[in-house]
Amino acid sequence: MAPESMDLFFEKIVEGDDVTRRSALKRLSAGAAMMSGSAAFLAACGGVEGTSNNDANQNTDVSHPKEAIGTLVVSNWPLYINEGKGGKPSPTITGWQKANDAKMKYLEDYNDNEEFYAKVRQELENDQGIGRDLIMPTDWMAARWIEQGYAIPKDKNNVPNEKNLIPTLRKPPYDANRNYTLPWQSGITGIGYNPKKCGRKLTSVNDLFDPKFKGRVTMFSEWRDSAGLVLLGMGKDSQTASKDDYLEAINKIGEESSKGQIRRFTGNDYTTDLAKGNLWACVAWSGDLVQLKAENPDLEFLIPEEGAVTWSDNMLIPQKAKSPYGAETFMNYVYEPEIAANIAEYVNYFCPVEGVKEILTKRNPELANNQLIFPDKATTDQLRQYPNLGAAADREVTAAMQKVTGS
Repeated sequence: MAPESMDLFFEKIVEGDDVTRRSALKRLSAGAAMMSGSAAFLAACGGVEGTSNNDANQNTDVSHPKEAIGTLVVSNWPLYINEGKGGKPSPTITGWQKANDAKMKYLEDYNDNEEFYAKVRQELENDQGIGRDLIMPTDWMAARWIEQGYAIPKDKNNVPNEKNLIPTLRKPPYDANRNYTLPWQSGITGIGYNPKKCGRKLTSVNDLFDPKFKGRVTMFSEWRDSAGLVLLGMGKDSQTASKDDYLEAINKIGEESSKGQIRRFTGNDYTTDLAKGNLWACVAWSGDLVQLKAENPDLEFLIPEEGAVTWSDNMLIPQKAKSPYGAETFMNYVYEPEIAANIAEYVNYFCPVEGVKEILTKRNPELANNQLIFPDKATTDQLRQYPNLGAAADREVTAAMQKVTGS
């Protein structure tokens, strides 16, 4: 499915809409049931660009008085919030609406960080609003929004539940005091695959380049995920690697693509082909595979023997947002442990809110013991964060990857 059709498919107003996360996944990926997500281990992902001289690490004095919210507009990634029973809208959204006497237009139009940024860049550069009150960029992209002055700092008086943020995520280098952001969920970039299609268990990043899988492999278009994994497969630390290291990894990806090994480069839309069996192996996100495996037990998620990449998606208020106060009330609402547990139980990623594992241990011990949801130290020791190359090097590496992907 092309990114344009993805946007049209997922854009919807949740109030009164029966298209929910799970029904959307069934249409998009031939079916999936969801489970749970949370972990208190993640160190703040350091993969940011140009984080040195900005206001993100300074205290901000911000006041967003209580006001009528009207309709809050939120942009998020697909399949990233719990659904209601019987195809009803998300109880998280309807609960927030009831608590705040407001409505929400919930858009699942995040397919790729660069793609979303490009879609709204003109408005940002013209000092205009983008028609959203809250967005969900990944760490490195959140850093860009903050650095370029496209983010509004939050009034922390409206987000008292920020105290529930797990300690290891409280001071990312791009927003050391969390003046602008709060994590939505965190996860792992590894390998999703079908052992029956592949004919064997996979163990290594380099298994993606097995000639037997030619044309049955996809990679993400974002270099931090794809090239980061390839670097690990080359025996290098993706977290501390240099610009030249990343260019070397991207060159390898380009060579494999030119040979037809890589079927295409994707955003969040890879799940369709994987569920249908068109893909045998791909660069994938952990939560997606937990979800897909619930209805297709043949699918597996692999943390390669060389390691994998970890990250967070973050709530951020964009410039000229109509209701920063409304965005802050939603941040506060989803940081209630019970609400966060409901989301985590559905999306299968690591939840950044303290107390969620304890809630889910009572509710569903099997989920609480899932290593992809609550990983132990042995698992977390295998994970590497995004690199911090600096703005100039970041642009060069991004351009190199775009040349390979054709984007």
